[in-house]
Amino acid sequence: MNRVRIVIFNAALGPLDYRVPQGMQVEPGSVVVAPLGPRQITGIVWEAERLPAAEVPDAKLRPLIGVLPVAPLKAQLRRLVEWTADYYCAPLASVARMVLASGGALKGPATMTEYRLTDHEPDRMTPQRLRAMDALQGEQATIRELSELAGVSDGVLRGLVSQGVLEPVEVDCDRPYPRAQPDFAVPDLNDSQQHAADRFIEAMQKGGFAPFLLDGVTGSGKTEVYFEAISEALAKDRQVLVLLPEIALTEAFLRRFENRFGSSPVVWHSSLKSTERRRAWRAIATPPAKGGAQVVVGARSALFLPYANLGLIVVDEAHEVSFKQDEGVRYNARDVAVMRARFEEIPAILASATPALESLQMAESGIYEKIELASRFGGATMPEISTLDLRETPPERGRWLAPPLVKEMEARLERSEQSLLFLNRRGYAPLTLCRHCGYRFQCPNCSAWLVEHRLSSRLACHHCGYETQPPATCPECGTEDCLVACGPGVERIADEVREIMPQARVALVTSDTLNSPEKAAEFVQLAEERLVDVIVGTQLVTKGFHFPELTLVGVVDADLGLEGGDLRAAERTYQQVAQVAGRAGRGSKPGEVLIQTRHPEAAVIAALAAGDRDAFYDAETEARRHAGAPPFGRWAAIIVSSEDEAEARNAARAIGGTAPHLPDVAVLGPAPAPMSLLRGRYRYRLLINARRSAQVQNVIREWLGALDFPRSVRVSIDIDPYSFV
Repeated sequence: MNRVRIVIFNAALGPLDYRVPQGMQVEPGSVVVAPLGPRQITGIVWEAERLPAAEVPDAKLRPLIGVLPVAPLKAQLRRLVEWTADYYCAPLASVARMVLASGGALKGPATMTEYRLTDHEPDRMTPQRLRAMDALQGEQATIRELSELAGVSDGVLRGLVSQGVLEPVEVDCDRPYPRAQPDFAVPDLNDSQQHAADRFIEAMQKGGFAPFLLDGVTGSGKTEVYFEAISEALAKDRQVLVLLPEIALTEAFLRRFENRFGSSPVVWHSSLKSTERRRAWRAIATPPAKGGAQVVVGARSALFLPYANLGLIVVDEAHEVSFKQDEGVRYNARDVAVMRARFEEIPAILASATPALESLQMAESGIYEKIELASRFGGATMPEISTLDLRETPPERGRWLAPPLVKEMEARLERSEQSLLFLNRRGYAPLTLCRHCGYRFQCPNCSAWLVEHRLSSRLACHHCGYETQPPATCPECGTEDCLVACGPGVERIADEVREIMPQARVALVTSDTLNSPEKAAEFVQLAEERLVDVIVGTQLVTKGFHFPELTLVGVVDADLGLEGGDLRAAERTYQQVAQVAGRAGRGSKPGEVLIQTRHPEAAVIAALAAGDRDAFYDAETEARRHAGAPPFGRWAAIIVSSEDEAEARNAARAIGGTAPHLPDVAVLGPAPAPMSLLRGRYRYRLLINARRSAQVQNVIREWLGALDFPRSVRVSIDIDPYSFV
């Protein structure tokens, strides 16, 4: 091979051809360094016949500089990259970039210096040194990482190094992870769990692509069941990928995994330090039989890592919306996981108590094999669910919890049982206004109100991250003490609980308060040790947590999710409320769920109260079928944005004016997006509704490929959109 085509991470340039110097060994999948102008770039060697590129004579080709010391990316992973780019209308370079997610991992074996405490005392003790020494007991890391842990400057720690209080330790950057043992603590499964586990083990032994939908009620032991499939993979020296929708769930999962297999899996998510990412990436690229990673637990980006010997993929809480990436490459990790399993020819398990309608339809059509767990484990029963009509039993003036719900919470507190209140709205209040002139605090970068956060004394935009301090006077009229918080957020509900039940110990659970796996683990420990009486939280509390003493769940505003133009609103509402309801009564004590609503007659609320999931899904299925919506039709969105509103509007009109007229494709719009200003950019949207038979990606590519736009205009394509803001 004296000429190769490589994918570089610049979508505007496309694939480029290079000459292979004599003696250099490359093959498809090799990660190479190549010249580009005066710079050196990293690229991946690709099969030339699969990627069109401009023909360049051999004499004009520049030579490759070198091959990086990592194993070539497997053909299955390259096919996944191609499929993802094609299906989601994304640049191949953008998808391929996700594979090489750790630059440090590409440099080959290395060592680094970390530091740990010794038995020495410093010559002179200062408050900073004392704080550092207390915080760093049992810790070993780099100076920068230790300074973050201790909350002191690098200089304080370097002073401790010079006095021998901290000692250097040479560490292998690629040291192997502890080994998981398939038979470390084999569980005692009930008959239905054992039947499901046996089916997964059979699929693992048989080999080949086998997609499963593990449909089990909350508390039925889905995790224990798919752990048996993981055990089979470990016994065969095959790697396993487990996808979780939230980083905050990681710590609870790790503990369950360690109890079952004797050690923790490899973790992959955006909060990892660069050294941790490097170690994990290189372990994943090494076969388990040679000391590589066995089980990887991660967020959606873990899908594109270069597994050396992947044998099983599990997507836990597979219905979760957070598996859909809404920026960059807009892919759905649930669907890409199934495609990776198909390319790798391995089983894939989608586990959920409230599966997505698309997944259920795939099971109905026989594409997925459905495995059901219809009852809870260990004799626990499903909670009793009832509604509170806020029109008949309204909360007291200035409050948000109805008297019947408060009464039940007080009864739980007397019995030393736990309660959970769910409201999917962060902060204290969604809107702050002036009672004198009516001025409303709005984000300067987005068409959204600023949310008041009293815990941090700030007004914040949840879309772009803009923050400001609440002013003492109204910016419009200058009146003092005139600002009013309108509507409830979880902080306000927590304050109300403390006012009504001052003796209750309240835990606030949101992405603001549980923003790391460590904080999530701390909360779980407090709840399990019964040091929390009332949990108040957002969607973060709807999944993954198991508290045996939690017997009451109150849904503060079940109608909230039904507002707005979300085409999946009813399904999302059902999933969220059903999931949070499933936190109640998971132990020996029965559970109860009270749903506060102003629309108890709404189909989704009535189905929740009746515990009739099938009736809801049947009605939603027929509504989707009638509308030609997924899974019976296709959706795609085109989002046009610019910092200049007229420019965005004109570009959107140009797209709409050249829309194709096809019998199986309907184009709606353009229209201003519901979030018409986002991060300083004005936005317009077009929605495409197509039949399943339509090649909608080809239609969009041909349609937009014939148009030219100013450099300042961004045109994004979202296949199978979940967000309609």
